[in-house]
Amino acid sequence: MKHQEYMKLAISLAAATKGQTSPNPQVGAVVVKDGEILGMGAHLKAGTPHAEVHAIAAAGEKAKGADIFVTLEPCSHFGRTPPCADLIINSGIKRVFIASEDPNPLVAGKGITRMEEAGIEVVTGLMHEEADALNEPFFHFIKTKTPYVTIKAASSFDGKTAAKTGDSKWITSPESRQDVHRLRHEHDAILTGVSTIIHDNPLLTARLPQGGKNPIRIILDTNLRIPADANVIRDQAVKTIIYTGSGIDETKAEEIKRFGVEIVAFPSKVISIKEVLKDLGERNIMTLFVEGGSEVHASFIKSRSFQQVILYMAPKIIGGKEAIPFVGGIGADFVKDAPSLEFVEIERIGRDLKITAKPLKEAQD
Repeated sequence: MKHQEYMKLAISLAAATKGQTSPNPQVGAVVVKDGEILGMGAHLKAGTPHAEVHAIAAAGEKAKGADIFVTLEPCSHFGRTPPCADLIINSGIKRVFIASEDPNPLVAGKGITRMEEAGIEVVTGLMHEEADALNEPFFHFIKTKTPYVTIKAASSFDGKTAAKTGDSKWITSPESRQDVHRLRHEHDAILTGVSTIIHDNPLLTARLPQGGKNPIRIILDTNLRIPADANVIRDQAVKTIIYTGSGIDETKAEEIKRFGVEIVAFPSKVISIKEVLKDLGERNIMTLFVEGGSEVHASFIKSRSFQQVILYMAPKIIGGKEAIPFVGGIGADFVKDAPSLEFVEIERIGRDLKITAKPLKEAQD
């Protein structure tokens, strides 16, 4: 096998852990000597051993003189686990191939420097584009201290999320809805607005055939209009946080808190998306899945507070000026002022199209 094939294996190991390592990155490692794979592993969860630990433990004494292929620069600091750079040095590994360098200030080249000073040959950049894409949310979180935001919507071919009556069941196929549950499982938190809670009374949980991890539920509710018997309050399936403005009904707030719900009231009468994201970042929420109504989507888009949009488009035409679009608000006055995106992936799911788009890099700079 060539070097690229070993790194490809390491990347596939890391990819398999999507949604379970937050706020840590996804990392895979493979130890190789004389064309033989001696050990491999992935970081499975924050606070547990890193990928390099698993791979080197499997290799044992044979690691001496071997190569290790790691998707992300080995750490050089003591956190919840010891530094992997020291482990590599002590194991006798002679060469380290690294796909992505770690932007975390606690690492940021220090792991590479430590290994090189110990006489180990370090090669960086092997399959870095694939590895960088794997940890895009982590890199964003490290640099901005705010979650990586994905806006999700399901619409008809003409961009409607509901008919003029408000009916929206079901625009997309069962296959698309199942894929949404997979995405919920992969995110730290899911956000919606109070209007969605009032209209649909959703659970906002990840319901997969094999089970799944429920994301923390985030509700934007300026005036605390949420019904006290809403599913997200009463079921206690997972932590729920409600963001409100000032001047809410404190008696109702206390009633809701009895079910373990946290209420965060901003001092102003409006909710700032930027402040919500800042608070979520401080809670170590790395990825946020926005499943709001058209007005919530508009708020995130207007404030440029999103990193990607995933649209499930069904081959249906609802029509009508009063039907609800997946982005509401007043919109841009001029086309030139509208956010410019690029399609990064288009795939068929059931009868639908799943379209993933991200802001153009030039538009972000």
